[in-house]
Amino acid sequence: MMDTLNNVLLYALSFIGVISVIVFVHEFGHYLVARLCGVRVEAFSIGFGPELKGWNDRTGTRWKISAFPLGGYVKMFGDADPSSSPDKGKLDQMLEAERKVAFHYKPLWQKAAIVSAGPGINFLFAILVFIGFFMFFGYPRTPAEVGEVAPDSPAASAGLQVGDLITEIDGQHVRYFGDLQKVVSINPNIPLDVTLLRGDTELHLTITPGLRETEDVFGNKVKVGLLGISSTRVIYEQLGLADASVAAVGDTWRMSLNTLTAMGQMVTGHRGTEDLGGVIRIAKYSGQSAEQGFDTVLWFMAVLSVNLGLINLFPIPLLDGGHLMYYLIEAVRGRPAGEKFQEYGFRVGLTFVVALMLFTTINDIIQLHLF
Repeated sequence: MMDTLNNVLLYALSFIGVISVIVFVHEFGHYLVARLCGVRVEAFSIGFGPELKGWNDRTGTRWKISAFPLGGYVKMFGDADPSSSPDKGKLDQMLEAERKVAFHYKPLWQKAAIVSAGPGINFLFAILVFIGFFMFFGYPRTPAEVGEVAPDSPAASAGLQVGDLITEIDGQHVRYFGDLQKVVSINPNIPLDVTLLRGDTELHLTITPGLRETEDVFGNKVKVGLLGISSTRVIYEQLGLADASVAAVGDTWRMSLNTLTAMGQMVTGHRGTEDLGGVIRIAKYSGQSAEQGFDTVLWFMAVLSVNLGLINLFPIPLLDGGHLMYYLIEAVRGRPAGEKFQEYGFRVGLTFVVALMLFTTINDIIQLHLF
């Protein structure tokens, strides 16, 4: 019983800690750029609901921790609520000095910059975490070493064995498994010269990759080469600052692209929604990360930060992307979208966000077999 309670406490505290850091990073992006643009910030909250603890800084911003740690907000001067809806009554009665520090009276490009800064700093945070991780803990690499050979595969027919280290294919130097895949995938049914090390002995073989048909992200049929080998060994290679920076940006980009691809496949029906997780699954992964150590928690926070930044850029009213969509309409029309249009848009956005939260929560309960 005590072990169960300790696990629940660990998972709960880990979840609150991870979410609080990611939300703080996101909201601090809004806050920082708002202050740089001369906007007065009335409140900076981690969590929603009643205030648990708070203090005022010298600029008049109320920094507070609220009861429900499922998000946060920055309330700027002129906002009616945490969703940054304009307080029309207050805005119309503002003096000139007040208008200079009100968010809704700022130029369009400044408002767009303030809104974009939240998702932007999420990506920056992830990149910085990845850079530090790759420099101090190492970048995960999979050597071009044969870990398994599928029966009746081109690799088996050519005589490849478990433990073989491939060093060259089709005249190209190979160091990692990904290098091997790049060459093999574009050469189906074409004989390739392979150089490998088997123990201390260098061997030369000819392998003809098989052909496999698959679909790309757009649903088009694609033919790729296949050897029939896999590798399970992972090594961690410490990188210098320049290489770590390139790898961090590349991984963040690929992570974002893979997430968008997966979501697109869910929408088109090419992929199930079982991988779509919500609060419960985040809590589970937070606890599991905490059990494995600080480096795993750090990695998980970076991944979560990428996803938060990405989702917030979706053009859904209530999210940052929805605000940017309205600013784009204003830039094209030369004047803001109609009040009714914005009002109904926010209602639709709120409905969508609430429905998505309910769906992901139910999905978590089903997938994690909680009952």
